[in-house]
Order: sequence, then C-alpha cells, then structure tokens
Amino acid sequence: MSDLKLIEAVKAEDIAAVKELLESNADVHQQDEQGWTPLNYASGKGNLEIVKLLLENGADVFKVGRDQRTPYMIALAAGRVEIVKYLRDLERKGDPEQAKKRSQREKKYCKAYYLKDLRVFPGWSESRINWKEKNVDNQSDDDNVSEHEFTDDDVVFIHQDHTATRSMYYGEDIIYNEITPEYIDFLENTLDFKVPDDLDLIVPNNDDQEKTRAIQSS
Repeated sequence: MSDLKLIEAVKAEDIAAVKELLESNADVHQQDEQGWTPLNYASGKGNLEIVKLLLENGADVFKVGRDQRTPYMIALAAGRVEIVKYLRDLERKGDPEQAKKRSQREKKYCKAYYLKDLRVFPGWSESRINWKEKNVDNQSDDDNVSEHEFTDDDVVFIHQDHTATRSMYYGEDIIYNEITPEYIDFLENTLDFKVPDDLDLIVPNNDDQEKTRAIQSS
C-alpha cells in the first residue's frame, strides 16, 4: 500500500505535518482508493492555508478522482465559499479554455416576464420557432398555440442563452432568438436578468461561517 501520510495530515488539518511532509518531498499527487489527492481533501475540508500550501508545491487544480470531480467541484459541493472563489480564479488563470468549458456547461434556467416588458426593447420582434401544436390557458379545445395572438399580458420566459419562449421548457415555442449585445444589455440592465453562477447557488458551510466570525472577533 502506498504512503498516504500527506492525505492523512490534510484530512486531520494538521498544518505543521503537511508542511513537514511537503518539505520532505511527499508526493503532492498521491491518491487514495477513491483517486482523491491531498488537494481534493483540503478543498472539501475548507482549509485555505492547506490548499495554498499544496498548490505552492505543485498540486494540480484540475486533477480528478474516480468521481471525476475537480477540487473546485468538491469545494462547491461542500459549501466552502472561500475555497470555491480561490480555486475558480486559479482555474481561469491556469487553463482559461478548460475553465471556460466548465462554465459553459450552463444550468437550465429561465425567468418569467410579461411580454410588455420585452416589447420595450427597440429591436424586439416576435416569431414562432419550434412551435408546438397544443392548447394553452384561456383557449378552447379547438384553438391551438399556432393561432394564439400575443398580448402584452402574456407571460414569456427568458432562458440561459437569452432566447425568449412561450413555453417554460427550453427550446420549445421560441418567440425571439436574435441574440445581440444590445439585447443582452437590455435584459441585464433593464430587466435585471442574470443566470445565477455557482456562487449564487452555493449553500455556505456552517464551519466556514464560524471561522469567519472567529477571525472578525479576534
């Protein structure tokens, strides 16, 4: 069995032992039966000092274990806000293309607006793309969606790629897909539309909150 002393020291959050082992040239990329490295564990533990020590000694911020999760993903799942911010910045600096690919795996997201709010945009127009033949509220069974006349009070949905749809389901009943910088600016600054990122959705770990309060009161 390989020597996993560094992993054990990280799991125990024994900073002195971690420093000593690193100075003794311990393998910073050693992996346990799960394929997790010391950095994986440090990220989950939320110990920024140990995370920095490992990275300063060559730890790979993109290395994954058997679960295919990077240290960033582990910190995110554990609610380690400070670690998430730190590793996100390092990912962007170290390998912008890989970080970009991860960020582009967009979450499905939509937000509802009245159509009158979107009609304020100067370049607004309405189409019927990938339109589904189905009944909608306030129409008889003989009426179908393709015959529906849009009104200011119709509720429409803006999705993560900024397309607007009559359906809440992404890619269905598209009424607008002319995505321009001006349109995006209108959505963000006039309608306050923003796709939440990981940090908007993270649930902070209570241990992190206690550490922050301890630092602030010291």
